[in-house]
Amino acid sequence: MRDILTLGGLLATSLTLAACGSEPAAPPAQEEEAAPAMMKSGQWTLSRKTTGYNTPTVTAEEYQAALKQVSEDKICIKVDAAGVPDADALAGAEGSDCSYKDKMVRKGRLIATLACKAGAGTSEIVVEGNFTEDTLTFGTTMTKTQGGKPVLRTTHDLSGKRDGDCPA
Repeated sequence: MRDILTLGGLLATSLTLAACGSEPAAPPAQEEEAAPAMMKSGQWTLSRKTTGYNTPTVTAEEYQAALKQVSEDKICIKVDAAGVPDADALAGAEGSDCSYKDKMVRKGRLIATLACKAGAGTSEIVVEGNFTEDTLTFGTTMTKTQGGKPVLRTTHDLSGKRDGDCPA
């Protein structure tokens, strides 16, 4: 009789333990990755505020005057299928015929270096910042070179808002 009770106790313990682990663990929930943020082509209003200005001969007065410069432009920006905006639009008045030397566009962030023509020389513009479909906030640093020597370095805060489609 004692063996039957022991066997019954073991069986009850086994069933209890089996019941605890009988439900298979649910697989971890898959996190849905949000669609990547992409700038949209269209009409944009861009605002550039000068935050730094340096030349080999800059005076304190010239520097202070430069820091007061804020420009606003309405421009049609084309964005390619990879989400990369037109380089000339980002360069503004600091360069023309620009191309990307390097770029990284990922999850609403752009880090790039532009190579541009600038008057009798060239300019290299480093752009870094964040964007959504219809807004952008970038910092830019431009170095202008003539005859192999840097002649001007500027920094700007660049912000923008998409106003709609480009005019026909």
